[in-house]
Amino acid sequence: MPATGAGTPARRTAVPVRRLTVLYDPHCSLCVHVRHWLRRQRQLVPLDLVPAASEEARRRFPELDPATTLEEITVVGDQGQVYRGTAAWIVCLWALADHRPKAHWLTTPAGRPFARATALAAAKYRSATAAPCGPDGTCAVPAPEADG
Repeated sequence: MPATGAGTPARRTAVPVRRLTVLYDPHCSLCVHVRHWLRRQRQLVPLDLVPAASEEARRRFPELDPATTLEEITVVGDQGQVYRGTAAWIVCLWALADHRPKAHWLTTPAGRPFARATALAAAKYRSATAAPCGPDGTCAVPAPEADG
């Protein structure tokens, strides 16, 4: 799946994706729920789930603006591909064995409006429920929960 900037597939030589890092907002109940759901799915492409703006995220991706990664879902491929917004949601589904066909459909003219509407609904829910960040744009990110 080619990397995208604003939800529109890029037209260039495809670089194989062997691993993806999902930067999620740990203050957002929907984001945390999706994180847990992703961990339970059979993955064709391994997903690393890292809190956005955390020390780990900053260490792994110093070139990414932490505030931007908190504003919208950001997924980074192992070869530097960056997916944001709608494209990030789609690439997460693409990485999952049971959802890859749906991800491909979401990139078609018939599926794009559905993908966009879903991403916008998630963003609206997130903005209504996520804890606000400080006035300087920084957010306290809790330590990742241990999975049991």
